[in-house]
Amino acid sequence: MKILSSLAMAGVLASTGQPVAATVHVRNFAFSPATVTVRAGDRVTFVNDDDEAHTVTAVDKSFDSQGLDAGDTWSHTFDEPGTYPYFCALHPYMRGEVIVK
Repeated sequence: MKILSSLAMAGVLASTGQPVAATVHVRNFAFSPATVTVRAGDRVTFVNDDDEAHTVTAVDKSFDSQGLDAGDTWSHTFDEPGTYPYFCALHPYMRGEVIVK
């Protein structure tokens, strides 16, 4: 239990208690890193470090964070292997990709 508490305090566990496999930061109107690779069932957390609102929206509309204000976070669990391209609906030139093995 002590290990779980330490991990949670380090920001490694999402609010659901499920491990976060990757964190993508939104800063300077870009996703960083632009591509992350995770395993099926892993959770990816997106953090808006910009002063502007952004979204994390799947090209195929299979997920959408809605608007994330400055400082907001949003997580999504990727259950199926595949490649999931996404963009910011407010700034469509912002693009990223999650690869699920």
